[in-house]
Amino acid sequence: MRSIDLNADLGEGFGLWRMGDDDAMLGLVTSANIACGFHAGDPEIMAKSFRAAKAAGVAVGAHVSFPDLAGFGRRALSMSPSEIEHAVAYQIGAAQALARVAQHEIAYVKAHGALANLAERDAKVAQAIAQAVAKVDPKLTLLAIARSEQGPAAAKAGLKVAQEIFADRAYAEDGSLAPRGEAGAVLHDSGLIVARVLTMLEEGAIVTGSGARLPTRIDSICVHGDTPGAVAIARELRGALEAAGWRLQSLTAA
Repeated sequence: MRSIDLNADLGEGFGLWRMGDDDAMLGLVTSANIACGFHAGDPEIMAKSFRAAKAAGVAVGAHVSFPDLAGFGRRALSMSPSEIEHAVAYQIGAAQALARVAQHEIAYVKAHGALANLAERDAKVAQAIAQAVAKVDPKLTLLAIARSEQGPAAAKAGLKVAQEIFADRAYAEDGSLAPRGEAGAVLHDSGLIVARVLTMLEEGAIVTGSGARLPTRIDSICVHGDTPGAVAIARELRGALEAAGWRLQSLTAA
């Protein structure tokens, strides 16, 4: 049976503020990308998220970002590669510590928002992230945007690489993610999302806005936890994947 990981960005709150339905998502996904305090999250939310994921049998990763709490990590900050490396290392360390307090273990690292978008096309940014992961814990997997600079950077750093596609995001013709500010960049029609993901998996390719196919290895599928209707989308997608003969399995079990 073919296997695939289904991941979501969780723990995206701060203090009394919360985003998304983490409890429901943890019943559907196999991996959870937990915010590390720079775009969202705080020690209490992080520890609670790790405990909940552990109880649900869900693998966890450090979801690292630019230090942009006010902008939810979606603004590109002017930081040198060295500064990015140190910021990523800082967040991984915090995630590892709180995961251990919760008796769970960080298995991978994934970049968030503007940091991920830059690392998709900027080799120096991708290398800074990969170097931080490798120096903190070379056993960690880097969850990389498929067909991006992140994959080669991780391989160069000696890391295990897992490549992800996005269920609820549109793709430009070069295979990069369409900017969120563009009309149609975020997808909401669950039927369309499911059909598109199944096509990408069956053909081993990203499907662009024009319908072009760009070949890629696919190890994981992301459903953004902050997308309206995320739980319903994840539920329908999981059911469709299982009906099509896919076994839902975390990156740690792969």
